[in-house]
Amino acid sequence: MIGDVQGCWTALQRLLDEMGFSVSRDTVYLLGDLVNRGPDSLPVLRFAEQGGTSVRCILGNHDLHLLAVAHGIRKLSRKDTLSEVLSAPDAPALLHWLRQQPLARYEQGWLMVHAGVLPQWSTDKVVALNEEFQRVMGGEDYMGFLSVMYGNEPKRWKKGLSSTERLRVIVNAMTRLRFCDKKGRMEFDTKDDITAAPEGYMPWFDVPERKTAGIPIAFGHWSTLRNVQRADVLALDTGCVWGGCLSAAVLRPLALGEAANALSVVQVHCPQTLDPLAF
Repeated sequence: MIGDVQGCWTALQRLLDEMGFSVSRDTVYLLGDLVNRGPDSLPVLRFAEQGGTSVRCILGNHDLHLLAVAHGIRKLSRKDTLSEVLSAPDAPALLHWLRQQPLARYEQGWLMVHAGVLPQWSTDKVVALNEEFQRVMGGEDYMGFLSVMYGNEPKRWKKGLSSTERLRVIVNAMTRLRFCDKKGRMEFDTKDDITAAPEGYMPWFDVPERKTAGIPIAFGHWSTLRNVQRADVLALDTGCVWGGCLSAAVLRPLALGEAANALSVVQVHCPQTLDPLAF
C-alpha cells in the first residue's frame, strides 16, 4: 500500500525497485492522489492504468480535480501540473479508466481510503457507500455529479440527505477529511498536524466509539500528520512532493500456515520541496 504519489514518477519507480515489486507476482495499492503537484503525472497514470489487477487504485481529491478539469467543470490553477495529462493522445482512455476507480477498498484485511471515514460508518457501510459512488461515476450522468461535487456542505452524515448532498458527504469524507467532532461534523480548513485541532474537533480516527475501530485502516492525504502507525491506523502520506518521502506498507506472510501478515514500511526520499500548507 503506497501513499500519495502526487505525480512523482521517479520516486514511485525507486520505491517499487526498493521493494522488488513484480507485476506478475505482487499487488500494489495506490491510496489516491496519483496526480498533480509533482512533475510526471502522465507516466504515473499510465502505470496504474496498464497494471491491470496488479495495480489497484483509490481516488483522491486531486484525481477528482483532474476529472473535473478535463470535463470543463473546473479550471486549471497556476499550481496544477496536469497539462501533460490533458494533452496526451491517450487522455480519453486514461480519464475513462480513472473515473471507474473506487473511493475505498477492503482487501487483504485492510480498509483503504484516501482521507478518512466518518464515525457513524461501519466497514460494510463504507463499502456500500463506495458502490453508490461508483454507480454514479460509471453511469451516463457522472458529469452532472462532478458539476455539483464541490462544496463543504453538508458537514455531517445524516438520514434523509438528497442524492447530491449524500454523494458530496461521501466524497468529502473519503477524499478530504482530517478533523471532525464526536458527531462526525467535518472541518476542512485545518491542514496542520494533530496539535492544530480546532476546539471540539479531533482527528477522525480518534473519535470515540468510531464504528470502524479495530479494523485496520490505511490512508493518505494528511502529509503534515507524520508517523501515525498503530495496530489499526496507518497513515501513508509522508510528504512525497512536499520534501518528504514516498512510503509503502508491505504486507508479507509470516511462516507457512500462519494467517497473520508482517507489515514493514519502506520509504524513498522525494526531492520536491513544496509547502503543503500553501495549497
